[in-house]
Amino acid sequence: MNTLGTIDRPFTHDPKKQAPMKPSTHEPAGSAIPDFTTTGATGSRQNRTREMQLIPEALARAHMHDRLREAEQERRAMRLAMARRMQRRAERASMRARRALAMAVMQ
Repeated sequence: MNTLGTIDRPFTHDPKKQAPMKPSTHEPAGSAIPDFTTTGATGSRQNRTREMQLIPEALARAHMHDRLREAEQERRAMRLAMARRMQRRAERASMRARRALAMAVMQ
């Protein structure tokens, strides 16, 4: 049959007017691996593509998790420094009060 067009650029897009699909004479029927299916290959390719598209999102999520952890550690360190500063201030006030009491008792 002498049909114009190719597989990529068919002469017509109407399936009724296209040449019928015939099995290839070069390979025996059923020569493909039994557990290999085109849908499985397409599905795995789509999953791989989806996973690759989600990689930047996962990296961003991990980056944000690290930044939040660092911020929390910094807040804890600031609270600890503030608590130590206030403790020293309280100890100095306590020493002043003791000194003032001792001076009042001695007079």
